[in-house]
Amino acid sequence: MFSGIVEEAAQVVAVKQERDNIHLTMKCSFVKELTIDQSISHNGVCLTVVRRDENTYTVTAVKETLERSNLGLLKPGMKVNLERSMLMNGRLDGHIVQGHVDLTGTCTSVRDAEGSWYYSFSYAFDSDMAKQGYMTVEKGSVCVNGVSLTVCNSHDGGFDVAIIPFTREITNFSEITEGSTVNIEFDIVGKYISRLMKFS
Repeated sequence: MFSGIVEEAAQVVAVKQERDNIHLTMKCSFVKELTIDQSISHNGVCLTVVRRDENTYTVTAVKETLERSNLGLLKPGMKVNLERSMLMNGRLDGHIVQGHVDLTGTCTSVRDAEGSWYYSFSYAFDSDMAKQGYMTVEKGSVCVNGVSLTVCNSHDGGFDVAIIPFTREITNFSEITEGSTVNIEFDIVGKYISRLMKFS
């Protein structure tokens, strides 16, 4: 379980293909604190540490994960948003994020707002899935590349978010441009409410 508050945008050191899986080797500031079997969010995808040395650690993404996320597009040198699992004795500064990406979306525009930025995203809209909570709502929460954000200008198949300078600086939003593929996880609370309404 995560909160969508990114700890750092870390660098991909190596990407190794093994049959339908890929092994991602990462370098980050807290690598010495990690343990084998620990869960870490990578661009919003929960992955397990399988190997660690003095300076790097490795996680494995399976075919199902690669089909639903942008992890298969990663190359050495690219930045990935990292977050370790949430401590249950602390504040929930973002929103409840599972690390289970629902689908990928595309950045359709980035607009400078004189001190902040507006990012617009589109995704394949499915009305049946929307009825199950796979959608955004105005002022609701959404997770984009592992970042907890507030939705503005929500519509079928798309939404906007406003990014403050701090968030842009410490996450890979600084590298997202028009045409970039991002990971999207819709709010789990909305999914449960939509599910319960089917039985009311």
